[in-house]
Amino acid sequence: MILICDLDDTLYPELTYVYSGFKAVAKYLEHEFGWKSTDVFDVMQADLLTLGRGAVFDSLLKSKGAYSSALVKCCVSVYRNHDPDISLNTDATDLLTNFGGPLFLVTDGNKMVQAKKVRALGLDPWFRRIFITHRFGIHNSKPSTHCFRLIHDSLNCDWSDMIYIGDNPAKDFVNLKPLGMKTVRILTGPYANVSAAPDFDADFHIDSLNEITDLFSLE
Repeated sequence: MILICDLDDTLYPELTYVYSGFKAVAKYLEHEFGWKSTDVFDVMQADLLTLGRGAVFDSLLKSKGAYSSALVKCCVSVYRNHDPDISLNTDATDLLTNFGGPLFLVTDGNKMVQAKKVRALGLDPWFRRIFITHRFGIHNSKPSTHCFRLIHDSLNCDWSDMIYIGDNPAKDFVNLKPLGMKTVRILTGPYANVSAAPDFDADFHIDSLNEITDLFSLE
């Protein structure tokens, strides 16, 4: 079997990346304005829950009377360019260490950000190839099958020999299932409790990556 993994909220909790980025921005703002970084972080953490990620920096700067579009862009740049403090989930380490077949990674997102995550998590030694879909053009991000077809063609395998593990039923599985690829949804992160239409949902649901070995009798 060929195992293909998603990254965010599949191998590690993406929220830890968000918090890592917030801490970097808080330190930057402390340096620039003297605002206590721990207080700034607490405000961003609270705003994330009520406003969502896209409005956090705007809200913070407005509350401080320091809002400008240029400063928001600086905060976004610090966030994206920081070296993340993130770690693999224990079940991900176990799976990557013990799986004996070909391993691939397919992940969406900003090319630089995703590459920094990959480096921080030390993923390169485990995977035969890592596909950051935006490197092939945003139009080739999921639910596009482009990167999966590159894997399929490089191995000259049957689609039924391929397993994809992801967490987001809005995009991860819908175009893979008609090809005959096996799809697995890990119930973690913000989509854990989302109900999906049958065409969009995965063939199998799991709570931990430790279940993969038994599910497919992998070695």
